[in-house]
Amino acid sequence: MKALAGALALVLPMLLQPAFAATEQQNKMATCNKDAGDKKGDERKAFMKDCLSSKPKVSEAQKAQQDKMKSCNAEAKGKTGDERKKFMSACLKKG
Repeated sequence: MKALAGALALVLPMLLQPAFAATEQQNKMATCNKDAGDKKGDERKAFMKDCLSSKPKVSEAQKAQQDKMKSCNAEAKGKTGDERKKFMSACLKKG
C-alpha cells in the first residue's frame, strides 16, 4: 500500500502538468478572442494568428535584471561552488 502511495505521489504531479499548460493556452485564447472584438474573416484570422503566437512582453525592469544577470554570469567564469555563489550575490546586489 505504501509503495502505491509513493508511486502516486511521483506520478500525480506529471499528470497534472499538461492540464496547467492547457489552461494557460485557454486563457491566451480567451484574451485574444476578446481583443479581436468585431473583426471578421481574414482580418480576424490574421489578428488571432499574431495574438496567439506573440510572446509575453518583458518589462524594462525585467530586461535590466536579465542584462545584469548575463553580465555577472560572464564575470563569474572560472568560479565554482561557494566562491561563485558569493560573487554572484555581490554582483547582482550592485546598483
